Order: sequence, then C-alpha cells, then structure tokens
Amino acid sequence: MAKRTIDKVDVKGKKVLMRVDFNVPIKDGRITDDRRIREALPSIESVLARGGRLILMSHLGRPEGKGFEPAFTLEPCAKRLGEMLGAKAGGGVKFPSHDCIDGAATASVGMMSDGECLLLDNLRFHKAEQKGDPVFAAKLAAYGDVYCNNAFGTCHRPDASMVGVPKAMAGKPRVCGSLVEKEIRFLSAAVTDPKKPFAVILGGAKVSDKLPAIEFLLPKAQHIIIGGAMAYTFLKAQGKGVGASRVEEDQLETAKRILAEAKSKGCALHLPVDHVCAEKFEESAAPKTVKGEIPAGLMGLDIGPETVAAYSAAVLAAKTVVWNGPMGVFEWANFAAGTKALASALVKATQSGAITIVGGGDSAAAAEEFGVADKLSHVSTGGGASLEMLSGKKFESVELLDNA
Repeated sequence: MAKRTIDKVDVKGKKVLMRVDFNVPIKDGRITDDRRIREALPSIESVLARGGRLILMSHLGRPEGKGFEPAFTLEPCAKRLGEMLGAKAGGGVKFPSHDCIDGAATASVGMMSDGECLLLDNLRFHKAEQKGDPVFAAKLAAYGDVYCNNAFGTCHRPDASMVGVPKAMAGKPRVCGSLVEKEIRFLSAAVTDPKKPFAVILGGAKVSDKLPAIEFLLPKAQHIIIGGAMAYTFLKAQGKGVGASRVEEDQLETAKRILAEAKSKGCALHLPVDHVCAEKFEESAAPKTVKGEIPAGLMGLDIGPETVAAYSAAVLAAKTVVWNGPMGVFEWANFAAGTKALASALVKATQSGAITIVGGGDSAAAAEEFGVADKLSHVSTGGGASLEMLSGKKFESVELLDNA
C-alpha cells in the first residue's frame, strides 16, 4: 500500500523529526563512502526549502550502548552533509551534543529557526534504542511535529526510532521520505506484480540466509539463478562433486526440496556448469577454470565463463530482474569476473527496457565497484531490509506510517 510522503506535508515552521540511515563507513574520522547520505538528500532538501526545522537522527556502527564512544560519533556525517547542502542548510548542519537526548540537544532543538538542520548523535549510544524502549522513544518524539522515516536500511528493525517514535507521535503526520518510498515502490512491485519473464539472481555464502527469499519468490519467478558459495550446497545435493568448496551440510535436504519444488512449478533453477577454482581461499591464489565436477583439493570461488554466458542469456531475456548476492569473491580480482559480467548483463537488460533491482548489501557494493549502480533501475540501500522485503515480510515501521 502506498504511503504518504514528506513532500505532501506542509512543514513551514514545523519541527520535522527524520530518521535517516547515516551508517556509513568511517576511517580515521573520514567518511569513505557517503552514498547513504547522498541518497537521503532529496527529502532533506525538500524540508529545508519549504521552511521546515529538520532534526535528523541515525545510528552508526555497533557501540556498546553505554554512552559516547568517539569511534562511533556522527559528527563526520554532520560535516559531510553540511558540505553537500551548502547554503541550503541555512548556516550549516548543527551538531549540538554527543548525546541525542541531553539538555544541550533539547535546547538546540528548541532554538531552531525555519530552514535549519540539526543532526543528533548516535542513537545507539543508548541501549534503549535497540531495545525499542518507549520512554527513550517518547523523549525523541517530543522533538517533532512531524515524523519522517527515510531510513530503509533499518526498516526491518523494531528499534525505538523506527517503531517507538512513530507510535508515540500518533495523531501527528507520520510519513516516509523519498528514499523509503522508492525502495517500497521498486521492491514491493518486484515481489507482488513483476513483469515477466521474472529472473531472480541469488548469490552469497549461505543457502540459509536466502532460504526465505527463495521460497517466497520461487512460485513467482521463471528463472532462479544461483551463484556464490551457496551454489555448491545445491550441487552437492544433486550428488555432484564440489571438492573443497564451502557447503552447508545441514541444508542439503532443504536444497533437494527446493530443486524438486522448482521442477514441479516450472521454474528454471540455474546452477553453475563451470567454476573458477583455487587450492586456497587467498586473494593471491592462482585461479583455475574447471568444467563440471570440482576435483578434491580445489574450491570454487567464482562462476566460470560458460556459466556466465548462460546466466547472462537468462538475464537478457527477462523483463524484471532482482539481484541479491555476488557470484563469487568479487573483492578479489582473480575471482571477480563472474559478478562483473552479471552486472554488465543487468545494464544491458536495463537498456532494453527491463526493470533491474539490486537488493542491497554485497550486491550494491559490487554494483558501485563496477560502476553500474547509476545504470540500473534501482539499487537498494538496505541489505537485510531488502532481503526481508524480497521474502514477502511486512515491516511494522512502515505499517505505522500514514497511507497516501
């Protein structure tokens, strides 16, 4: 169901409490990838341009929850956001305190003027955030006249800022930002009414991680394409030799069941027919292409060229493609070719009119690394959240928002 968006709310003179996902990588006090901040900009700029008083809140990393920890402060994010906004921020992004609910933070919120922006420090400096504590949520809720969820990456979590705050703000506008609206629009459409043929690419290490998505999407998809280490569990379940490749032994019966279900439902489940292997799981290991079964002493670390060709053909024939999980150890040059080739196939499919969606996490990182992210229909900012949405799950954090 479509949700009301922040651009449909009159924010002039009102305090807008916006949950964002500024959980960005920081090294030596410097942000190394600001994509999540960039993705949040449209709604941030919209509120400021229309005279709203914008209070941003986020988490960063995994502090212990016992108060301020310098390694996890959001202060670099305030600085970077200020640089992005420039004059639009009306004097820069305020960062009043290293505690999101102390007197300094509360006083700064109370003194805000129209068009100003303020970022609270890491919500997870308080254990109450991840516990969904209603008292903590009420303190945050007191800051706002309007609640806006613009943090898709944490929509699947029952944290105080995601669920407790909108509950505490019942009766006030509770809306989503453009980022969350876009994620819901693409991901929900992909699982509810995809244009056919519908192809799903699933990779990564574990069948168990992707099992809910496989079971939910299998009846809807015409093609399920399996890569990454999880492919070797399926191949072993078929009785094929996989050498020293990673296998989830406790998922072999599940893999057999999925293979049988795919066959009964007329869904083509694709598995690798050749592999790029190595003797050791090391970046410098010499790659060796093996067709068919993998001999003892070798482990599969990427899909081979024949598999790339078959997988690419399935992608190019599809009208909707969802990709979640790399085809191999794409971070290492010797074992990146399969993932890179699939990324290129998705670009070509997009150019041919297909809807192409990357479901966050390592897939999004690969799309960025290979320079294709801006050439696809949608790249999700949420790893766990996108995978759960692709598994058909509903999020309380979204259900609490006003309908359009």
